[in-house]
Amino acid sequence: MSRRPSRPVRLAACALAAGALLTTAACSDGSGGSGAARDAAERAGTASPAGRAPAAQPTGSPSTGPAALTESGAKAALLTEGDLEGDWNQVQDADKWRDQLLVGEVDVSDFLTAKTDASDCQELLDGLYGEKLLGEPSGPSAVTGFEQGDSRLLDQVADYDRAGLDDRLEWMASLPQQCDQFTATDSGGEKRTVQVTEASVPDVGDARDGLRVTVQGTSDGSPATLSLDVAVVRVGTSALTVTGGGLDGDQADAVEQGVRQGTDRLKTVLDGGTPSPQPTPMT
Repeated sequence: MSRRPSRPVRLAACALAAGALLTTAACSDGSGGSGAARDAAERAGTASPAGRAPAAQPTGSPSTGPAALTESGAKAALLTEGDLEGDWNQVQDADKWRDQLLVGEVDVSDFLTAKTDASDCQELLDGLYGEKLLGEPSGPSAVTGFEQGDSRLLDQVADYDRAGLDDRLEWMASLPQQCDQFTATDSGGEKRTVQVTEASVPDVGDARDGLRVTVQGTSDGSPATLSLDVAVVRVGTSALTVTGGGLDGDQADAVEQGVRQGTDRLKTVLDGGTPSPQPTPMT
């Protein structure tokens, strides 16, 4: 006949049973019953109300998402000559580019709806002239530019307030209707005809929008037409803006290529990597 364990030994066994959720074990002084074990486990927060062991909890650190854009990252995300086909040459003063054909006061009489439409069109011209189409960045930013004959390609990368950035993209999407065609007059009284249409943008990034803007006026006393393609792509809270064109005609193909390569570079930076010195093959 086996010897019955002493009371201290039985109590220790009960505590271990409760901690391991052995709900079917009898932990008492000999009176039996599993309810005491369940009660102890539930008070310790180690059992579900039904007496079952809870599902295993996930372990490990949660994903932190894309890295924040830094000054060095914004510069690394900029396009290089190797990212562009053709004879584009990188310049050092792109942040000082200003095209005088974009300077002018919008004629409110061109609009049949409200002065707010004229205000939006004025904001478009001013944004293109001052290279601030998306407004002021809220974080790091960088800019570079390229020239090919009388055409230019401007690449801007910056971090913005997310809500403000989405608002600007919605605003851009409204411009082809609100600013379809209007007149702007410069300080000398010269009138320019401005047309705004929608432009396609590759399906890259988290959100995107594109515009084509043409300005008919004079340059050095001769008739001239400035053609610009503008594409904006949002990646997280960062965005790249590629603007290309000039008096030689539009540069839609160069802008599209710049958007594809630029988005790839920006994603690489935000993922914590370093863009390759060689461009990613286009698909």
